[in-house]
Amino acid sequence: MVAVAAAGFAAGGINAVVGSGTLVTFPVLLAVGLPPVTATVSNSLGLVAGNLTGAIGYRRELAGQRRLLLRLLPASVLGALTGAFLLLHLPASSFEAIVPVLIGLAVVLVAVQPALQRVLRTRNPAGDQVRHLGPGRLAALLAGAYATGTYGGYFAASQGVLQIGIFGLLLRESLQRLNAMKNVLTTAVNGVAAAAYVVVATDRVDWRAAALIAVGAVLGGYVGARFGRRLPSVVLRTTIVVLGLVAIAVLLSR
Repeated sequence: MVAVAAAGFAAGGINAVVGSGTLVTFPVLLAVGLPPVTATVSNSLGLVAGNLTGAIGYRRELAGQRRLLLRLLPASVLGALTGAFLLLHLPASSFEAIVPVLIGLAVVLVAVQPALQRVLRTRNPAGDQVRHLGPGRLAALLAGAYATGTYGGYFAASQGVLQIGIFGLLLRESLQRLNAMKNVLTTAVNGVAAAAYVVVATDRVDWRAAALIAVGAVLGGYVGARFGRRLPSVVLRTTIVVLGLVAIAVLLSR
């Protein structure tokens, strides 16, 4: 119980700053004897509270992003429902085979984001890419929100890395503001997926494990948001890349 709660605390902090907390909680849940699907379902349910405290902690960085988030949230919610359906109806191997590839792509996107944004600025130096999105860019953002929502509803690990990687290429925003957006969308995805699990797969929820993770994640999300939003962009970017590489190593070693 102590190990699960401690993992929840660590995951809550990591999710607030980066978004790879499942890489901490999932192995711990497997180690204490939970089956993989039960561990995934219970983990998603438990981390919702931590996602919420992380999003609240980044509320200042959300200024001016309300309109865009209202556009992206429906796509993320639909993706979460799709991912939850896949988890409950498809064998794990059919989806996990591509997970390392997706995380690897996200790591590359995050690493090269500054250079690509400089190119975008030279092409559109005065463009406001947040409030005045063209149809093509908006469609790409919606597709990214749906794809990462589907991924998050299924497995969740490094969902935040994917979101920051995709949105970072399409929006002229600082890494901290992208992280704030990521926290809101991740909260929605995990919340909807968790609600779907409770409704249609109650027998696969380990409520004690979910409660322990929730308690730890609430505290971890608060601490992570408080200190994470003070990190320089280069430190945050490096952390994201390192955790993404760790995620790939963990998944390939399973």
